[in-house]
Amino acid sequence: MKSELAEMAMDQQPTRREDEAPETVPVPHALVPHLDETAILLDIDGTLLDLMPTPREVWVPPGLSDTLNRLTQLTSGALALVSGRSLNDIDLIFAPDVFRAVAGHGAEMRLSLDNEADDVHAPPLDKELKRRLAAIAKLSPGILLEDKGYSLALHYRLAPHAEKAIYESVAVIRADLPNAPIEVLPGKFVCEIKHSGFTKATGVRELMKREPFKGRRPIFIGDDVTDETVFAIMPDMNGLAFSVGRRAMGVNGHFDAPSDVRAFLGRLLDPR
Repeated sequence: MKSELAEMAMDQQPTRREDEAPETVPVPHALVPHLDETAILLDIDGTLLDLMPTPREVWVPPGLSDTLNRLTQLTSGALALVSGRSLNDIDLIFAPDVFRAVAGHGAEMRLSLDNEADDVHAPPLDKELKRRLAAIAKLSPGILLEDKGYSLALHYRLAPHAEKAIYESVAVIRADLPNAPIEVLPGKFVCEIKHSGFTKATGVRELMKREPFKGRRPIFIGDDVTDETVFAIMPDMNGLAFSVGRRAMGVNGHFDAPSDVRAFLGRLLDPR
């Protein structure tokens, strides 16, 4: 996090030109009095958790789950994880803790901590389409295939040289299936293919219509291209958006790394 943080009250939006990227994030004590009116929405990979060579290597640092649980209490339950991962995958990462979530890029949503999913907004990808996409992983030993049910991801962090070949292969498949309702999501060393018609933004819009999020002011923190759809809708909800690792356009500020996000969330628990 930047050393010089702007003291930005919750009822103020920074003024900036579209070609300017904000430098700072709000100091924690400016938010603490408003937690009972706030919804905290958090991406996982690259935001809460440090990126790893493979999706299965991510781990939850000590104390993070306790922080999230305490913030859930202070916001009367209005804390949700917003991720491209499936609900099942999220639960495996944070086990034994369970959190409300928008998962699968908006394909799944969980409002009750007693349920696996309250809403499912998309059917699984077609099996034949998955088979063709999965074959792309054979382009290089370093390409890792992740089947999320509602989407399929090709991770190439271990084979960055394969990026161009991956996207070219996906383009060929899309050309063969011009009417297939699919969308390609580029990310950090990952190419993900999912059903069109739902995004993290559509999931967040739906989430904010439901209790305990309804009527609250959202704060969203994300890092990747897929989070930009949520950055874009925060002004519609009088919300605040913060990027991680880069100064994304249209946000209210940024954090340098996930460790800064974790420290920031921890300081929200300090009444001082």
